[in-house]
Amino acid sequence: MSQKPSILLTGGSGLLAVNWFYSKKSDFIIYLGLNERQIHPHGGHILFLDFTSEQNLLKQVESISPSMVIHTAGLTNVEKCEDNPELAVSVNVELSSIVAKVSRKLDIPLVHISTDHLFSGISSLVQEDEPINAINVYGRTKAQAENAVIKINPNALIIRTNFYGWGTSYRKSFSDQIIQSLRSHKALHLFEDVYFTPIFVGSLIQTVHDLLDKNAKGIFHVVSDDRISKYEFGVLIAEEFGLDKSLIHKSTLQSQAKLMKRPLDMSLSNRKVREYLGRNLGTVKQHIVLLHKQEVESKIQEIQLL
Repeated sequence: MSQKPSILLTGGSGLLAVNWFYSKKSDFIIYLGLNERQIHPHGGHILFLDFTSEQNLLKQVESISPSMVIHTAGLTNVEKCEDNPELAVSVNVELSSIVAKVSRKLDIPLVHISTDHLFSGISSLVQEDEPINAINVYGRTKAQAENAVIKINPNALIIRTNFYGWGTSYRKSFSDQIIQSLRSHKALHLFEDVYFTPIFVGSLIQTVHDLLDKNAKGIFHVVSDDRISKYEFGVLIAEEFGLDKSLIHKSTLQSQAKLMKRPLDMSLSNRKVREYLGRNLGTVKQHIVLLHKQEVESKIQEIQLL
């Protein structure tokens, strides 16, 4: 019997990497590349990655010879990026460049996870060829990372996305925060003036693998089929999970003077990936049903206990 293919996930303790592990551990040998936080999921292979030099990382990756590298590591906290732009450049740009160089030298397929914070927020359902116009340090460093990765490794697959799913004890997703607040009968204030195209993490993961199976490269927007406000997202979750949606109140980002500037409309068009794969990716409502199904089928305990 031939050995299963393997995946190296950078940012191995992050929400996306953890969900990737539990989603694909039966089909792949999975190496979780860690940095500071230590986790030990059952059946996972732990690798403390050395990003101090390209050569050190190359030796580590070469020693495990993965079938693909999924680069999920990044500094995603908008305020932290703004407060420490040097750290944002180091993590989001320089680290991504090293990963791209290593994957190129070893001829290993690379998936680089990007963001929907790359544009000004004036236009809706932005497509892949729209000129980038980021309005904060986080968005600018993620844009720089994309440019660096494409230049270093033209065969890389770059995924712009905004995802949610069940989180760990130390990292909650947006959907976790909504569900936990409503189950605790706490009022929530969600922005009615911020729009996005969030995708369930399981649908994101499967779509990326479908793209890899077709040897896709370049930039793809892997998001839901529809655009929705943060407030509307919360209401849909409350309805699916049978929670009290009257606890959800409308607020606006524009009234939050203390928050770092963010785009009001982060929605991306997924037309390119739908045409490439010949299928829809699913609506937000359909994806929230999948999120609930995971809980009903008791598939989330291992993640939540990490």
